[in-house]
Amino acid sequence: MKKILLLGSGELGKEFVIAAMRAGQYVIACDRYDNAPAMQVADEREVFSMLDGDALEAVVNKHKPDIIVPEIEAIRTERLFKFEEQGIQVTPSARAVNFTMNRRAIRDLASKELGLRTAKYFYAKTFEEFKAAADEIGFPCVVKPLMSSSGHGQSYVHNDGELEQAFKDAMEGSRGDVKEVIIEEFIDFDSEFTLLTVTQKNGWPTLFCPPIGHVQKAGDYRESWQPYKISDEALKQAQSMADKVTKALTGAGIWGVEFFLTKQGEVIFSELSPRPHDTGMVTLGHTTNLSEFELHFRAVMGLPIPAIHLEHAGASAVILSPKEASTPVDRSLLDYNFDEALKEDRTRIRIFGKPEAHKGRRMGVVLCYGEVGDDVNALRDKAKRLAKTVLGTDPYEKFGH
Repeated sequence: MKKILLLGSGELGKEFVIAAMRAGQYVIACDRYDNAPAMQVADEREVFSMLDGDALEAVVNKHKPDIIVPEIEAIRTERLFKFEEQGIQVTPSARAVNFTMNRRAIRDLASKELGLRTAKYFYAKTFEEFKAAADEIGFPCVVKPLMSSSGHGQSYVHNDGELEQAFKDAMEGSRGDVKEVIIEEFIDFDSEFTLLTVTQKNGWPTLFCPPIGHVQKAGDYRESWQPYKISDEALKQAQSMADKVTKALTGAGIWGVEFFLTKQGEVIFSELSPRPHDTGMVTLGHTTNLSEFELHFRAVMGLPIPAIHLEHAGASAVILSPKEASTPVDRSLLDYNFDEALKEDRTRIRIFGKPEAHKGRRMGVVLCYGEVGDDVNALRDKAKRLAKTVLGTDPYEKFGH
């Protein structure tokens, strides 16, 4: 049995903990707020800010874990190198987590060191730098905080008049102590997709899940589907890029590597996360022989993964909260309606168990699946239609703040 310290205890962490618990491991789930989803299924919990390096070190010294598994970006990542030197395994590696927490580091590695095709980009700390970069790139352009989570602070800018608000939103959406924005060219893409990439210990080969199509709005995932239709040549390009960047970052685990596919069929590297990916929740609908969480667990533990197979076509759509609910009483007023969705065959609902709801916050997901050759667009429509019945909110609904 290994002792695993999970840093970040959201819905993705919860599914990872379930995979670990099913294999008899011991998990301590950490987050900055109590009763986070993964804490509800873990052996122990710790509540503290993971951006506080001393608090993080105190928790590590207290529990003496064998493995540290980061689930979020807002962590004092430089401390992870020290833990690694002490013989604690960091997933996938301290180098990978440190790099990918900061969009500057990962973008520069991909574009400048590895020569991957990325969107043109600039960084800005002041509005003057930001305005100059926008003039250089032109409109429309995409603005993001250098460090954020779940798309906070991200926006599309169409003209000069929108620049000031976009800069303000990006600065306010920054996680941690990095107050800087990245401004990049808008790629006129046909669609976006995620290539879940599994790097392994023991010299075992890197494996790829079938590509996952997804749609994001305001930086947040709204739906995903698998398989995503792509030419063999484009898939080879994506696999080659994913292989290069994960090898450069080192370590074992699952990576969500995101790409754009342009209308001309060009594959462009977007970004990656060294952990299970929200778009990969579709794998909870039996699309692959092992879910992304089971794959991550096996890779982290150095357990064999003989192969990854597509077993069903599937689609996921998010369930969004229609209201604010910060207390147990408020939460009881979130009236989840399961009847309509569960009347339909090959449908699953996963409610995450978040202790607070906010308007538009992702509270769960509907999963629909069929046979491998089934019409994926029909499954997407079904998942979105059924997601809407659970809390009465459309997966694409916009909420005013």
